[in-house]
Amino acid sequence: MTTIISVREAIREDASFVEQIMEEALQSYYEGDHCAHARRILSAHLQGGVDPVGHFSVTQKIFIATCGNKPAGMINVVGKKQGTFKISPLIVAQTYRGGHGVGSYLLGYAEQYAQSHRVRQIYCTVAEQNIRAHQFFLRKGYIVAGRSHSHYKPGVTETMMYKLFFSDDVLSYLDQSSISVFPFNEAVHGAAAHDLMLGLLPRHFRGVDENWVAALYAGYRRRFFKDVNVKYKLIYVAIQDNQQMVGVIGATPKKGQPIKIVPLLGVTPQAFAALVADIPQHLREYGHKLYTHLVPSVEEVMVLQRFGWSLDCMLPAAYHDQFVTQQWSYTYGAAHMRNMRVKNKFFQYIRQGAKDLEVRVGYDNIRRIQPNEEIRLATHDKSMIVRVKAIRRYQTFVEALGAEPAARIAPGCSTEELLSLLQRLYPPPKEQLGIYVLEIEPLIGDKRIT
Repeated sequence: MTTIISVREAIREDASFVEQIMEEALQSYYEGDHCAHARRILSAHLQGGVDPVGHFSVTQKIFIATCGNKPAGMINVVGKKQGTFKISPLIVAQTYRGGHGVGSYLLGYAEQYAQSHRVRQIYCTVAEQNIRAHQFFLRKGYIVAGRSHSHYKPGVTETMMYKLFFSDDVLSYLDQSSISVFPFNEAVHGAAAHDLMLGLLPRHFRGVDENWVAALYAGYRRRFFKDVNVKYKLIYVAIQDNQQMVGVIGATPKKGQPIKIVPLLGVTPQAFAALVADIPQHLREYGHKLYTHLVPSVEEVMVLQRFGWSLDCMLPAAYHDQFVTQQWSYTYGAAHMRNMRVKNKFFQYIRQGAKDLEVRVGYDNIRRIQPNEEIRLATHDKSMIVRVKAIRRYQTFVEALGAEPAARIAPGCSTEELLSLLQRLYPPPKEQLGIYVLEIEPLIGDKRIT
């Protein structure tokens, strides 16, 4: 039988329910008087959403989820002067946990309420030891921003998690270009990469000059030795669909098998995201972790967090006396999963079941994909896990589209239109790498879609 869930604003008669549910759910992970906390936030809600002791808050609401007129859960949301919303807390009553959908309904309701106030993000803190809640927010697309050990209770690690709200216009802008990441070819890319690095890197890195680039290229020429003692370099570039270079990565495998990434340079947020998402798979065979030194922008920090990188340390005046350089790292581990970027509209088609074929050219990281492999598909604000059911290889796009239905690759697009699109995205040198058609299925049953 389907559970009918509804949501309403809290009323004074909800006081005992709010106190009880907060005391039961929070005592294992937080110290303090949870009943007093419950009374304070309910009082603020009932007084028009104004917290008399809230220094940064501008509004506060408690919503109650009900099932058959019985309270089943609550969520308290706090609007901040900074244009954000905080969830503090979201709790589902024990009777309604697991399979009823109360938490999902409450969170969706709160997110819509926050978006109606035109905020840019919503955030929360969750005890890492509260595995059910932690995994719930991860499935819903929340990004872990950081951790603090013994923050609210000794021995309990608190995580900060957030979700960004993008307008349709912003998502459309971020989806405008297609960017590919592949190995550097000095004869083809050397001049453009040289100009890109010398044009942008000296702002944050003293000592980046003609000699620095020459040393990087010399290390690249030693790459076939694969000997860390000769400090060989691997270089990758990001190329936009108009064949303009928009990013460069230099990688140096180190003793003990970490890999230092300097530079990590993308001229746009899309280019930086393409590099951060794709480079772990390119470098998988060279070490067990990646680390980079950079002075990231707000957008770049969000990208690093979204794709599972962690902030290791802050290095004041390390490369430039006016900047604090940050070290970020990515550890492969046994659970490493390949990321693949897709445009938002195609992501929606895949989620809806209208698209189950993905076409790529045979870069090294694409050729390594295996049947039954699970891959994380990501847009700028969503992700889901898909399973590769089958892989089919063709010599040309014409051959591929003679065998594969265009409607399953790009719904609403004719074979002729799709052929023109693919040939524009992948000019002849890329087409010569071979065409790979991945037959995929979303893992909806495992609740992998976020």
